[in-house]
Amino acid sequence: MYSKLRSLIFKLEPELAHNLTIKALKLNYIPPLKQENNELLKTNIFEKNIRNPIGMAAGFDKDAEVYNSLFKLGYGFVEVGTVTPIKQNGNPKPRIFRLEEDNALINRLGFNSSGAEKVSSRIKNNPPISLLGINIGPNKDTSNRINDYLIGLRTFHNLADYLTINISSPNTENLRSFHNKQELENLISAINKEKKILKTNIPIAIKISPDISDKQIHETAEIFLNYKIPAIIISNTTEDNRDNLINSNKYQKGGLSGKPLEQKSNLLITKFYKILQGNIKIIGVGGVDSGKSVYEKLLCGANFIQLYTGMIYVGPYIVNSIIKELNSILKKEGISNLSSIIGSKS
Repeated sequence: MYSKLRSLIFKLEPELAHNLTIKALKLNYIPPLKQENNELLKTNIFEKNIRNPIGMAAGFDKDAEVYNSLFKLGYGFVEVGTVTPIKQNGNPKPRIFRLEEDNALINRLGFNSSGAEKVSSRIKNNPPISLLGINIGPNKDTSNRINDYLIGLRTFHNLADYLTINISSPNTENLRSFHNKQELENLISAINKEKKILKTNIPIAIKISPDISDKQIHETAEIFLNYKIPAIIISNTTEDNRDNLINSNKYQKGGLSGKPLEQKSNLLITKFYKILQGNIKIIGVGGVDSGKSVYEKLLCGANFIQLYTGMIYVGPYIVNSIIKELNSILKKEGISNLSSIIGSKS
């Protein structure tokens, strides 16, 4: 049914279509499907059990409005945000562009957010029914970016199951400088110090850029191991990978997501897995739209998966279709334990 509706939806400006989707989920216009009990896909993340390793990536539910509706669509976990300390509008519109022939998006949203206070109030009034992550970032005009992350930590440490430190959006100027060794160490040290003050054990994930060099891969991996970071998210959108795209929007400024990011993301997962060797969990993102694409990320070394752009092209019931195809692949390959294949291709 969605394939028939998609042509109509795609006639709308992308951000308007997104806002209408959020409203439809809030009003239950997109009914949930019955979720079958699947023992093979049950897993554990941050010491909590979830029904499958497929999550919604940050960026879809920026202001924490529909996470429970997403759980009812089959997601094992949901990450909301990016949330900034103070409300900000983000970059000027238009700022989202579809690349239909490429099954991709380019966005330069720039952390549009309702702000930490409003988002925290919303979560308090609507307790999550499954595992909820909150992605935090700094305001564009802040004078102290590390302090902005600490505000996010203070606000959400008792509301989230984990927090993601977003250092990888290409749409906030110089944010990716946190991939540099000293800046990253300063940030993680400040977060750990604040956690002790707050007396919280909230797990921290760090979301990284797909555009980092091999030197940065080794440096950041060493830091993550030294500081015992529980999880990293690989990866955010890319500023590269444009030359082979078809759609005329391919040179729009912003981060590219969707199918063209898949191989770049998978290669980065493989490189990190070889260094981390299972000591840090990897959440794989980029080009996920099928059971096959999930299977490939698991083989590369991802323990868990997130998607966003794939839902735009496949539809709201993408998790169900992924699970059916993934089960078929696992059965065909004779796999009875999902953890046994993680990193087997690396």
